[in-house]
Amino acid sequence: MPAHIPIVKKHRKRFNRHQSDRFKCVDPSWRKPKGIDNRVRRRFKGQAAMPKIGYGSNKKTRHMMPSGHKAFLVNNVSDVDLLLMHNHTFAAEISHAVSARKRIDILTRAKQLGVKVTNGKAKVKTES
Repeated sequence: MPAHIPIVKKHRKRFNRHQSDRFKCVDPSWRKPKGIDNRVRRRFKGQAAMPKIGYGSNKKTRHMMPSGHKAFLVNNVSDVDLLLMHNHTFAAEISHAVSARKRIDILTRAKQLGVKVTNGKAKVKTES
C-alpha cells in the first residue's frame, strides 16, 4: 500500500460546553453559546475555543485511521464482498452485535479477499 498523506488533527481536544465543568446539569456535549454577554461567544482571551471551519481535516485524510484505511461497518459475510475492489481504501469493522460464529465466517472471507479487519480478535475465542 502506498504511503498516504500524513494525518493532521488541528484540534485534538474535545469541544466541551461552556460551564459544563461547573454544573452537573450542564452536559459536556457542545452547544453554541448564545448569551449577549457570553465570554466564549465573544472569543475573549483565555476562554474555551469554539469549533470553527478552520479546525477541519484535509479532505483526503478525513475519517482515516492511522493505518491509512477508512472504517466500513460489516454485519455479515456479503458486506465483506463489497470491499473486494476497495481493500486499500477501506478496512472492515465488525459490528458489535454480530455473534462469535458469524465473526469467524467474516474473518475467513476477509482473509480470502485480503481485506483488513480492525477488530478481528473481538468475541473470537482461541483454543489454547
